[in-house]
Amino acid sequence: MSGPATDFLTLPRSARHEPEKIKGSTFVGLAAPVANAAEAQAIVAAERERYADARHHCFAWRLSADPRDERSSDDGEPAGSAGPPILRQILGRELEGCVVVVTRWFGGVKLGVGGLIRAYGGTAAGALDAAGSVRVERSVGIELLHEYAAGGLVESLLRARGGSALESNYGPQVRQIVRVPLAAADEFVRDFVDGTSGRGRAQILGEP
Repeated sequence: MSGPATDFLTLPRSARHEPEKIKGSTFVGLAAPVANAAEAQAIVAAERERYADARHHCFAWRLSADPRDERSSDDGEPAGSAGPPILRQILGRELEGCVVVVTRWFGGVKLGVGGLIRAYGGTAAGALDAAGSVRVERSVGIELLHEYAAGGLVESLLRARGGSALESNYGPQVRQIVRVPLAAADEFVRDFVDGTSGRGRAQILGEP
């Protein structure tokens, strides 16, 4: 079985889209990049507060290619008429690490399930198109334990592989959390262990 892709598509920025009114109803969509579910939930909550007078705040997010990292909500609209169409727009663009919230002010005329699907999906599409997309190299965290003398080696390996140090703790030995591109993780660990003559320890943690 193949491993995860070494890069993925996400949003480079947040963007809003407001199409023309549909039978009196106003729709406003927000697309935003997020790193985790907590960030996605915070954005949904902020939209609810920003547009507190609106009737519905429907949303969907996708954090990774794992279906367990997807969520959608119809927020009171007929089942399947709002959240799933938003999610389909995200899936259709193969995006990860993003949330889309579509807020609706009811205009007095019911749109029907088909009309709602088109309205929510179309508003989400407009927000996603406005945000654009960017391909990002997937990275992993690695915990290192090494002697002080190996500090220069770690810096050199990080520079060579486009990595960065996230955390450093100094005691009898140095404990560091670093981030490196997924494609270079195994090579980084090998070169680190070899460079410390086996005295250094490295453990791949996953995505920071």
